[in-house]
Parts: sequence; structure tokens; C-alpha cells
Amino acid sequence: MELAYYSDFAVRLVNTEQPERGGDTLTTVEAVRDLFGPAQQAARRATDSDVTRLRTVRARLRAVFEAADTGDEVLAVDLLNALMMEFPVSPQISGHEFRDNAGTSRSSGAESGGGRPHWHMHIADHAANATASYTATACMGLAFHLTELGIDRLGICEARPCRNAYLDTSTNRSRRYCSDRCATRANVAAYRARKRLESERSARSGRTAESAQDSAARGDR
Repeated sequence: MELAYYSDFAVRLVNTEQPERGGDTLTTVEAVRDLFGPAQQAARRATDSDVTRLRTVRARLRAVFEAADTGDEVLAVDLLNALMMEFPVSPQISGHEFRDNAGTSRSSGAESGGGRPHWHMHIADHAANATASYTATACMGLAFHLTELGIDRLGICEARPCRNAYLDTSTNRSRRYCSDRCATRANVAAYRARKRLESERSARSGRTAESAQDSAARGDR
């Protein structure tokens, strides 16, 4: 599994809060465990203290996305580096999948009749608590995503009041919204705004024409 995969951990954490809507789903231990997804060993260590700790990390990660979104890549990198210094990772090489002679990966050596391991990088979980484990994973994934694809791939949704974080994986770096729903809502709002502007211009033009006619009529008297 590529380490960039773990960048989604950062997005999931940041988006547990909707600051402009006053929403926050990170309020219970169960919510902390849900962040890890299925079969995550560290999630079982989560306690009430991790709710508060992860909220603090969430604010700092949002600051990374906001800095990247405004084009301040130096600040974004500095903020992310500070988190990685505080929450270091322990990478390790894993080989739990095996390749057969055709190069196809399989889940075990028995299924493939032997073969050589499919070596790849994983993040070992030696953290003291669930927050440290989650943060280290999220930051390392985000760092790989940033360095491999570019700082401009980190964004904040333009569809207010959403402001969710997202990772742009489009081929032309054109993403501006966190989801199709937000993109549709923004496009509809923009269309309605254009129609209102056209209507206002038409009304002003009509009033101007009427005023000109009145002036002409008064001049003929």
C-alpha cells in the first residue's frame, strides 16, 4: 500500500467539523474509532481524551489545507513539518502479499503456491495513544501526497458554507469543490446570480429608454 493512501486520514479528520455551519461530529469515542475505519488496531485504544486531542490536531491540519488553498506553500509545509516532528512515524517494509510468476499479487503464499513477497511500505503502529497513531499516519500520508503531486492538490471547497478539505486528484488540477453535490450547488447559485444580474440590467436599460422617451416628448412640447 502506498503511503500517499493515508492522506485521506487527514481529510476525514478535518471534515468532521463544519466551522461555518457550527457542526462537529467528533464528539464521542465512537466517532474517533470510526475515523480509523475497519480493522484498525489503534482504534481500540481510543478514549475520551482522544476526542479533545484530535480536535486540536484537526484545527492544525485545517490550517495546512487553508495555507495550501491560498497558495502559501511555505506556510503549509512548515505547519505540516511541525506536526510530523511532534507525531513521528515508524515506517516498516511489509510483505503480506505474494506475487506469482506472472507478477499478480495474492493475499497469501499458500494461495499462489509460494512466490516472492510483494514488498511495500507500511506505517508501524507503536504510538502511545490513538491520537498519536492517527495523526502520524495522516501527516505522513499528506506529506507524501504533497511531495508527489504538489501543494496545489490540497484545497478547501469553494461552495460556502461547506469549506470541507479535499485532495485534488484530477488530471488537469481543476478541482474546486469537495464533492459533486457542492459543485452542482455552486453552479446553480452562479447561474441564478447571472440571471438576476441580467434581469437588473434589463430593468435599468428599460428605465433609461423610458426616461429618454419622456425627455424627448417634453422637448417636443
